[in-house]
Amino acid sequence: MHILLVTDSYPPEIRSASHLMVQLAEELHSRGYIVTVITTWPSYNLDLRHNKKEFSELEIENGVNVLRIKTLPHHNVGYLIRGLAQLIMPLQFIGKLLKYKIIPQIAIIYSPPLPLGLVGVWLRSRRSKFILNIQDIFPQNAIDLGILKNKFQIKFFQKLERWIYDRASLVTAHSVGNYAAILSAHHQIKNKLQILHNWVEVDNQKIYKKDDKNLVNYRERWNIKHKYIAIFAGVFGPSQYLSLVLEVAARMMSNSELLFLLVGDGAERKKLEDYALKLGLNNVRFEGFISQEDYPDLLNVCNIGIVCLSPQNKTPVVPGKILGYMSAGLPVVAFIHKASDAWSIIQDAECGVIKDSADLEACVVGMQNMMERATQFKYMGQSGKKYAQDNFSKDVCISKIEKMFT
Repeated sequence: MHILLVTDSYPPEIRSASHLMVQLAEELHSRGYIVTVITTWPSYNLDLRHNKKEFSELEIENGVNVLRIKTLPHHNVGYLIRGLAQLIMPLQFIGKLLKYKIIPQIAIIYSPPLPLGLVGVWLRSRRSKFILNIQDIFPQNAIDLGILKNKFQIKFFQKLERWIYDRASLVTAHSVGNYAAILSAHHQIKNKLQILHNWVEVDNQKIYKKDDKNLVNYRERWNIKHKYIAIFAGVFGPSQYLSLVLEVAARMMSNSELLFLLVGDGAERKKLEDYALKLGLNNVRFEGFISQEDYPDLLNVCNIGIVCLSPQNKTPVVPGKILGYMSAGLPVVAFIHKASDAWSIIQDAECGVIKDSADLEACVVGMQNMMERATQFKYMGQSGKKYAQDNFSKDVCISKIEKMFT
C-alpha cells in the first residue's frame, strides 16, 4: 500500500510538525508500506550544518521518498505573503504529484496550513482515502490572535475549512478539547471525526542510536555555569508569547542558580532580544536552532522544559513541546490559556506546573514554586515520562492510524 504524507514542514527543518511527520513516515516504512512525503524546500529553522546542504527535488531518505517543492516564502514573512503562499502551495503540490504520477491509496494531510487539505480533496477525487490531521484549528486560532480581522477573509477561510472537512474521508483531532471544539463548529462530520493523540518516541536512543562518545555536552559547549537550566526550544513567533517568559525571568533574577535558555529562531527573535536587553536580564540566553539528532543531548543537560502560548490563543491546542519534554524526563512549566487540554495532561501526569498565561503574577509564582521543588525534579520528570509512554507512545498512536487505512 502506498501512503502519501502532505506537510509544509519536514526535516531538516526543526519544528514540532517535522518531528511528527518524519517519525510517522519512517515508522510506516518500517511496517512495510511504500511511503512518500511531499513537502516544501528546506528554508526555515535549520541548524548550521544544513544551511549549505544541497537537496534534490526527489530523494530517498531512510527508505522514505521525499519530494520537496520550492514555494513562495511562508514563514518569517508578513501575513499577506504567507496567506498567498499557502493558497498557491496546493496547486504546486498537485502539479508535482502529476509530474511524478503519484496517486496513493492513502493520503494523510497535516494542517496547518489548512489549504493543503485541497491536495487531499483532489486526491480523493482520484479514489485516494483522505485523512485530515488537524493540529491548530484554523481560521479560529488566527481570529483569536487578531491575525485575521477582515470579515471577507474570515468568511472565505471558514467556508474553505468546512468544504475541506466535508470532503475528507476522516478528520483527526489531537486532544479531547480539540475534538469538542471541531465538533461544536462542524457537527456534520461527527461520524468521521476521531481523536488521534500526537505521538512521541519516549526512548530517543531508538532513533539516534548514539553512544556516550557522540553525545554533545551543551553545558560545556556553551560554557553554562548555572546549576539549573529552564529551556524553551522552538519557533519564536507571536503565538509563543515569549515576552511573558522574559517578564518571569526579570522577576526571578534574584535566583542566581537559574538560567532561562531560549533556543530557536523566528519572526519575534530580534524583538525578544531587544526586550531582554531593555529589561537588563542577566539570566536569559539566546541560542540558534540545533539539529533534531542533538536535541535530546540538549534536553539531557536541562532541568525544566518551558511551554508558553498567548492567552489570545483560546483553542484547546496541546503544544508538541510538552510531549517532547515529558519523553525526555523533564518536569514542565507551562504558561497557557485555560482552554488548553495541556492543563489536564500536566495535572494528570503530575509532571510540573501550569498557569494561565494571562496572569503574570501567577506565572511568576508558578516558576518560583517549581524552583522550591527542585529536589522533586527527578520524580516529576519520570512521572511525565511514564505518562507519555502509556498515552502517547509512537507505537500505540501509529497503530491507531493503521486501523484508519481500512
